Amino acid sequence: MSKETIVIVGSGPAGWTAAVYAARAELNPLVIEGSFHRTMIPGGQLMFTTEVENYPGFKDGVDGQTLMLDMKAQAVRFGTRVLTEDVLALDVGQRPFRLSTTSGGEVLADAVIIATGANAKWLGLPSEQRLAQSGGGVSACAVCDGALPHFRGKTLAVIGGGDTAVEDALYLTKFAKEVVIVHRRSELRASKVMAERAHTNEKIRFEWNTVVTDVHGDDVITGIRLQNNVTGVQRDLEVGGLFVAIGHEPNTGFLKGVIDLKPNGYVKTPTTWRTQTSVPGIFAAGDVMDDYYRQAVTAAGTGCMAALEAERWLAHGGASGLP
Repeated sequence: MSKETIVIVGSGPAGWTAAVYAARAELNPLVIEGSFHRTMIPGGQLMFTTEVENYPGFKDGVDGQTLMLDMKAQAVRFGTRVLTEDVLALDVGQRPFRLSTTSGGEVLADAVIIATGANAKWLGLPSEQRLAQSGGGVSACAVCDGALPHFRGKTLAVIGGGDTAVEDALYLTKFAKEVVIVHRRSELRASKVMAERAHTNEKIRFEWNTVVTDVHGDDVITGIRLQNNVTGVQRDLEVGGLFVAIGHEPNTGFLKGVIDLKPNGYVKTPTTWRTQTSVPGIFAAGDVMDDYYRQAVTAAGTGCMAALEAERWLAHGGASGLP
């Protein structure tokens, strides 16, 4: 069992940025970066993104894996230590806080930054996952990837019927020849305003009562298999990109009943523009507390904020229960 001043749980842009700031403040941070899973690995969602064009400072873009590994190296350069495990439980009923990990070990911490991110919901098709992880034209973030050159001028498909799906489709119309919204129901679940924008956009058409049962393509997507869930009829549709917009799941399972969460499972921060959670000494950063922007640069920004808040909280005696 180790005793730490500050522990950062998670290793996406928020986690590594928090680590850089905490390390430079000589807090000797420990990052518990997570372990390897099928759809979530250390480094977060950017580890599945081949090209990032909207992160400031890279005029020619940067590979997602390169960006995350460089962030990690920067944090390690300043003395950050890394543990490649998952956190199974967080006990806030005592000071210091107690974190239990997958190895069976425990870590004590005066302050904790939660930066575990959110996992995009996928259709669960093997072909979908293969092409998503290889950068073959399947994505869960239209704003992140939609402007890439290989999507321009093509027919693109968006899966979903809520506001996120419609927002993605409208965004993609800037670059695509045509955007096809594939929805399993007969009408959109999006707000009336968003639905009206989609229905009146000349580049958007709909496949109602339809689901995707397969994704075609070896190295790059060439099409999708559609099935009408009323008639059962299947047919193929040629597309140059597939964007899955059926929601995200915040990685907060180990936090239920520990700190306050929003109804959708994201971490609740009681004060606007602050990262302090409902438990003093526990801070949150990145997609785990952001259900609106969900961008790498905003995640990094909140990582900076969380580290600064934690540093000030510790400096003012927070770990001792002082005001």
